[in-house]
Amino acid sequence: MNPLLATLQPYPFERLRQLFAGVTPNPALRPISLGIGEPKHATPDFIKQALIQALDTGLSAYPATAGEPALRQACADWIERRYHIKLQAMQQILPVNGTREALFALAQTVIDPTQVGATVISPNPFYQIYEGAALLGGAQPYYVPSVPARNFAVDWDSVPAEVWARTQLIFVCSPGNPTGAVMTLDEWRKLFALSDQYGFVIASDECYSEIYFRDEPPLGGLEAAQALGRHDFKRLIALTSLSKRSNVPGLRSGFVAGDAAIIQKFLLYRTYHGSAMSTVVQAASIAAWNDEDHVIENRNLYRTKFAEVTPVLSSVMNVQLPDAAFYLWAEVPAAWQGQDDMFARELLQATGVTVLPGSYLAREALGHNPGQGRIRMALVAETAECLEAAHRIAGFCRQRLS
Repeated sequence: MNPLLATLQPYPFERLRQLFAGVTPNPALRPISLGIGEPKHATPDFIKQALIQALDTGLSAYPATAGEPALRQACADWIERRYHIKLQAMQQILPVNGTREALFALAQTVIDPTQVGATVISPNPFYQIYEGAALLGGAQPYYVPSVPARNFAVDWDSVPAEVWARTQLIFVCSPGNPTGAVMTLDEWRKLFALSDQYGFVIASDECYSEIYFRDEPPLGGLEAAQALGRHDFKRLIALTSLSKRSNVPGLRSGFVAGDAAIIQKFLLYRTYHGSAMSTVVQAASIAAWNDEDHVIENRNLYRTKFAEVTPVLSSVMNVQLPDAAFYLWAEVPAAWQGQDDMFARELLQATGVTVLPGSYLAREALGHNPGQGRIRMALVAETAECLEAAHRIAGFCRQRLS
């Protein structure tokens, strides 16, 4: 067996199952899960219809790894509408089966494990695929903490020069999971300068880009590069997905875009990896990327939901509306002394509400786990269910604090 498999840590939801072993939730209350970031809003009918209509001809041949030209063009057209960037669809865009598999596969394409000390940098807290992709690619992860006092901006200045020197790949996530933080142009300027100096690739995970609460949409990596005069997008790959944008997590559809040289190598890797997207899924994806009305409606649903839920929770814990994404990244009340896992366990038992301990989404670095004492709540269900969960959590906290 591959010995690198032994370096992987349990996935957060496996740890959650272990934490909840033996817990009997209050039988008088129906269970409500805020633990998993799985969109629950209805999938638009026109996407389902496009999927169904493609069944007549879409299963009779093997799909091309590069995807149909019509899909790549639909992705390019969306990039142009969203970011005002004109890409070459056949050279700078590649369909992928969701950002999760693409993040992992991209690391296997980029990392050179023969280099001593090969390093992959990620924010901390983070999406655990970043870590697994680094380890199975033969590199070592390096975790950079976010700073609560700076709206959870990642502290890139804390990374020593010797770490940057051996870095081959850096994962960034904007809007961030779980913090909801959005990277600024100054942050991008800093990372681009470091990439120029040390030669590492930047993988920009942007799967939450269309769920935001400000008037202006979040800045994307390609958009930042263009604003700074980097029109070739050298050493930059942006990854995005339909799952959150269009409420189709089961479709497993997204795309990567950016540096044409990296896209070419990534296509080579994927040809051998056997990760071509079904033409049936491609047809539904084209329909989704070509429509913006359902995205606006979806965003408004989240805005309404967060506007109702956040004040209820902020009355009992330190939590505020994020910049973007569909998570609340809350500090547990002082009564639990930073024990986010015990808070989650006791909350489930008393209220039937599931939340994810923040420490499960982070790693200890420099003697501190930046997720400790926090919980992530995914407000993905309908407003009424999320609001009921918020009131249960508020009541639970008040009872403990009284």
